[in-house]
Amino acid sequence: MILTVDIGNTETVLGIFDHDQLLGHWRLSTHPERTVDEYGLLLRALLRESNVEPGAIAGVAIASVVPPLTPAVTEACQRYLGAFTVLVDATSKLPIRLDVDEPLSVGADRIANTLAAARLYRTDTIAVDLGTATTFDCISGDGVFLGGVIAPGVRTGAEILTRRTARLPRVDLDPPAAVIGRRTDTALQSGIFYGAVESIDGIVRRIRTEWGNQPKVVATGGLARFLAPHCSCIDLVEPFLTLHGLRFAWDVLTGADRARTLRVWVGTHHGRVLTTALPSQTLT
Repeated sequence: MILTVDIGNTETVLGIFDHDQLLGHWRLSTHPERTVDEYGLLLRALLRESNVEPGAIAGVAIASVVPPLTPAVTEACQRYLGAFTVLVDATSKLPIRLDVDEPLSVGADRIANTLAAARLYRTDTIAVDLGTATTFDCISGDGVFLGGVIAPGVRTGAEILTRRTARLPRVDLDPPAAVIGRRTDTALQSGIFYGAVESIDGIVRRIRTEWGNQPKVVATGGLARFLAPHCSCIDLVEPFLTLHGLRFAWDVLTGADRARTLRVWVGTHHGRVLTTALPSQTLT
């Protein structure tokens, strides 16, 4: 089993994979002030709550856009899970290419999205990641990250608006009953919700025009299932695209892509066939 960890500015998303199957996932608030021990105990508790013993985790793949937090989470995984850990960033030897002016500045989550889109869809893709920021990643079918767009996230924009205005209330991000609001709160709700929807459709339309083709549009992130049904441009929703990318990255960076394991018959015990697994690094 592989644990994947996507450390974002607002939330940290974790997923546990058994080969290519996502068995469970959790979404936590990101707290840079947590200690190694706090993260370690939290990880153990989450796993055991899902009936997974910490020792069953063979490895961990981490993507982080919060550099101060990365060492604590990495050490927690190593100390409390005893798991080999890989970090995914712009220097990772992955079968993708960052065809932008400053490749080292590309966020780890966008790198994971690029790898996932290339492996899962094998066609030109726009990955719309709806998180603290709303990002539009332009990814070719052969795994080239061509750049994209970074816009304020839906909740981020709403919080700034209500914080900067004395009389505008906080509202839930629910689909309004009507576009024309008849009270301040319903007018604000309509503006936030449909402003986000039209922004997604509009930016995708402009990207397609500039790119000159019709790429697949995949929505991911915490708000994907919430907003995608109201967007005309979204073809597919995959809330955990980044986690899938981290799983693929683990396979590549540890050699499991070439051969996950070599099963060797070693005998029988009480009529049961016994096998052992040799790590891929031992295969020559």
